[in-house]
Amino acid sequence: MTSVSKEYVLGQSTDAARRLAIQDAQFADVSEALLDDLQIQPDDRVVEIGPGAGGFSRRVFKRLGQGGVLVGVDYSPGLLDQARQNLAGQGEARFEPVVADVSHPGPWLDGADVVVGRTVVHHIPLAESWLGRLKSALQPGTRVGFVEPEFRALLGRLAVLEAAGRPELAVLRLWAEGISRFYSASGLSPAVGATLAWALEAAGYRNVTRHATECPTDETVIENLHLYYDEIRERYLKLGIMTAAEIDDQKRRLRELSLANVPAVWGIYRVTAQA
Repeated sequence: MTSVSKEYVLGQSTDAARRLAIQDAQFADVSEALLDDLQIQPDDRVVEIGPGAGGFSRRVFKRLGQGGVLVGVDYSPGLLDQARQNLAGQGEARFEPVVADVSHPGPWLDGADVVVGRTVVHHIPLAESWLGRLKSALQPGTRVGFVEPEFRALLGRLAVLEAAGRPELAVLRLWAEGISRFYSASGLSPAVGATLAWALEAAGYRNVTRHATECPTDETVIENLHLYYDEIRERYLKLGIMTAAEIDDQKRRLRELSLANVPAVWGIYRVTAQA
C-alpha cells in the first residue's frame, strides 16, 4: 500500500471537531514557529498537504497577501469544503482546493514556493519513500516544512516512573502504546517524526533543521486523550487493541488523574528543509 488511506483514521467524526480545535491551540506555538522558519512571504504560492478542515490553513492564510495562493490538497471534497468555509474572511490570498491523493505528487506542486503539512506525514504509509517522490517533483529551492507528533520516545520515561511507584501514570503509557499500535495496524507511519530530518537529508534536501519539544500534560491534553478514545472506539474494538471495558476504564482513569507533576505523554517535531 503506497497511498493515504481512502478514509482518514482520525478527524471525521462529530467528536473530532472539538479535539482538533484543542489540538490547534496546543500546537499554536510550534505551528507559528514553523511558518517563521519558512519565512512565508505575502505573494508565496504555498501547497498544504492534507489540510483537512483548515485549522493550520488559517495560520498560513493570514501570512499571505493579495498575491498569495494557498493550495490545499486533500482526498476529501467534504473536508476541503470545510477548509474553504473556515478560510472565508481570513485574508486576501486565494484558496485553491485540489482533490487528490497526496501520496502521488502531481501538477498541484507546480510553481510552489513552499510545501507544508501539520500532523499529516505520519498518515502516509512508508512516508520516507514519499519524501523522496516529493523531492523529485519540486523545483530546487522550494521550502518544505512539517510538524509531526511523537508518541513513542517518551514511553521509556513513563515506564520508569510507573515502576518507581507512580502506577497512576499507566493511563498515559497505555494511551501512547495504543495509538502507536493502532497507526501501525492501519499501515501508517506513526514514528516518522523521529527520523524525518534524516530521511530528508538522505533524499537530498538541503539546509535541514529539526526541533523537538514536549507537550506539557494539562487539562486540554487530558480532554484530547478522552475525546480520542470516543472517536476511535469502534476501530480499537475491531482491531483488538482494547476491549470496550478497557476503553471505559482508561477514560475513567484519565478523569481521575491528578495533573500535579505529570510528565508529557507526547512530543512534537518541527522540521524544515529546501528541495
